[in-house]
Amino acid sequence: MIRADLHIHTTYSPDAAINPKTIVNQLYAHPYIKAAAITDHNTTKGYHKTRKLASAYQDILIIPGIEVSAIGGDIIILGVAEPPPIPWTPENIINYTKEQNGITIAAHPYRTYGLGDLAKNYDFDAIEILNGISTPHANKMAQKLAKVMNLPGVAGSDAHRVDETWTVYTEVQASSNIDEILKAIKKGLVKVGYARKSIHF
Repeated sequence: MIRADLHIHTTYSPDAAINPKTIVNQLYAHPYIKAAAITDHNTTKGYHKTRKLASAYQDILIIPGIEVSAIGGDIIILGVAEPPPIPWTPENIINYTKEQNGITIAAHPYRTYGLGDLAKNYDFDAIEILNGISTPHANKMAQKLAKVMNLPGVAGSDAHRVDETWTVYTEVQASSNIDEILKAIKKGLVKVGYARKSIHF
């Protein structure tokens, strides 16, 4: 079993201020969250930089990811280390990700830049049902959407600043292996949780 933050941004996102080195240091120091998906906006440069820095540590895992500004709303891709080809329609992104053996997640569906009910039209692998910077109401609506679509629900802090990191996590019934983690998410071997607020770095 591994606990992961499946949605985190670095300075490679134009609206974020978290240094990749900070993510690695905090992940190493965190008592139980030991994996993170770097999901910068429309680029995988932050993932490559963070993974390189993390390679010095054995017990932490950096999952390749990207948050794509798709036509209609944001889509998170996990398990793919390069952006999909343009045009970024949901169909194109989902097809590309399947070809690469990655997974697609409807990001914060009921917040700004979310797909909302349009997500029902596409073949997603999971729904982000617990987003660290979404309102409780938006997260509740996302939970209902996952139920209606019969899809697993995952969690990510969606941190853009250091004080937003590690607020929520996804517990995945898998070892510290990216392929295993992706398969377990698809199978629904996950549960979401809030991290204890008493942890400070």
